[in-house]
Amino acid sequence: MADEKIKISTESGQSLEVVVASKAADAIWVVLGEGIHNVKCKLVPTRNALAYAGSVMGREVIYNCSVKQVQAQLDKAYQVENMRFKR
Repeated sequence: MADEKIKISTESGQSLEVVVASKAADAIWVVLGEGIHNVKCKLVPTRNALAYAGSVMGREVIYNCSVKQVQAQLDKAYQVENMRFKR
């Protein structure tokens, strides 16, 4: 199974593609970097629930996806997984 990747942006406006380690509506764990030089980061919903934000080595990173969108993605993935096992 291929790793899920998402694009996050830094406070300086740079865009990074990171690997998702774990995904839930209340938090998304991502891995930045590869090999022994990787760093894990927890992204939590912002106050208005329109994005996820976290901090990596003192720098803020933002995933511009709302909690509703992430929940819809999770629901869709759950339905696909259920369909696979029903056969």
